[in-house]
Amino acid sequence: MARASTTSDAFNAVAEPRRREILSYLAGAERPVGEIVAALGLEQPSVSKHLRVLRDVGLVRMRCQGRQKLYRTNADAIRPLHEWAGTFERYWQHQLNRVKERAEAIARRGSTELNFPDQNPKEKR
Repeated sequence: MARASTTSDAFNAVAEPRRREILSYLAGAERPVGEIVAALGLEQPSVSKHLRVLRDVGLVRMRCQGRQKLYRTNADAIRPLHEWAGTFERYWQHQLNRVKERAEAIARRGSTELNFPDQNPKEKR
């Protein structure tokens, strides 16, 4: 099966780390290309190319203000990515809750259960 083009699918578009970096930067506010270039330390042609891909899949919007192009994220288009990632967030939250519960149970019983050799003087040689 052929892989989907990065310009046709939001998931493929965000597979590229620099595009995720650009999206994260744009999450705070609408920004001109030059500011994105300066903030992220990327070359202007590279940023423009990545913005084009993100725009083609609908993850960012662009508007002109005079000769300047301003970009911002499109929350509606990002929602499916967020919902998909939320599945894993719930999984990890469940795992972290289990770790927390175990640590609290051990703390309630006292630290003797941990039995660290450095902390138990009877085991020192």
